[in-house]
Amino acid sequence: MKRVLIDCDPGIDDALALALAAGSPDALDVVGVTTVGGNVDLELTTANALALREFLQLGDVPVTPGSAGALMRGTVRAAHVHGVTGLGDVVLPAPVREPSKGHAVDFILDTLRAAPGEITLVAVGPLTNVALAVRRDPRVVEWARDLVIMGGSYTRGNHNPAAEFNMLADPEAAAIVFDAGWTVKMLGLDVTLSAVVTSDVLDRMRPLGRLSELLVPGAQSYGMVTAEGGPAIHDACAVAYVLDPSLFTCVPAVVNVETAGTYTRGMTVTDFKVGDRQANALVATTLDVKRFWDLVVGAYERLAARLG
Repeated sequence: MKRVLIDCDPGIDDALALALAAGSPDALDVVGVTTVGGNVDLELTTANALALREFLQLGDVPVTPGSAGALMRGTVRAAHVHGVTGLGDVVLPAPVREPSKGHAVDFILDTLRAAPGEITLVAVGPLTNVALAVRRDPRVVEWARDLVIMGGSYTRGNHNPAAEFNMLADPEAAAIVFDAGWTVKMLGLDVTLSAVVTSDVLDRMRPLGRLSELLVPGAQSYGMVTAEGGPAIHDACAVAYVLDPSLFTCVPAVVNVETAGTYTRGMTVTDFKVGDRQANALVATTLDVKRFWDLVVGAYERLAARLG
């Protein structure tokens, strides 16, 4: 059983990542969900996380809101991708329960401090909360069992030609996180863009009862699904990595985040020629797509059986 704390900005692919975690109760113990402003504003990402907690029957898992915006510069959002609510065409029942009191940064620090070396921090949104935790108490690097992120790229961007969205949304935070002294497990666009929902995958989701009300419209909300390809469920890759790292090929690298470039702000400048330097990241370069979908759909099937 691996214990995880998921920092997220739901977001369609965040929702599908949370569903993967919820469908893996024998392998993952979700100790908390923290939210950050990212794909949409914090009020919406938190409301979506609360609705997902109830829809996915995650029980008493705390949902704690965090940072509304970036550390230094203006807001970057992706409502044009994820829709005005953040969940595209997905409609979930309004949550009944409120978020936990306090701030995500305090929750991250308190939770990891209480169980040093036991909990993996999985960050699939802008890294603002994680950076603030590092600033507040650098020992969080030692307390975390691991840090796994969805973000960055060594070849391309998606929000612009150079930068992946989560990095561009708060480059200063990302720079703090990569410089903090841990080895960041970076699942970037280079692999997540291969985790696409094809018509075959969608057909495997359709029979999954109540869960299909999330999966099917979610998978189709930001792209056309065809036999050859479709939208990528980026954030699920980070949860999949925790479940089975062997799905990915990862290479040690030195990653620096560009914070000043006119055209390259948010770029993860990745150097695989580490030499005598200390690598600060393991960067995923390939994904076994078939095994990935077998793992993901298998978890969804187990979750669907519980949800009815």
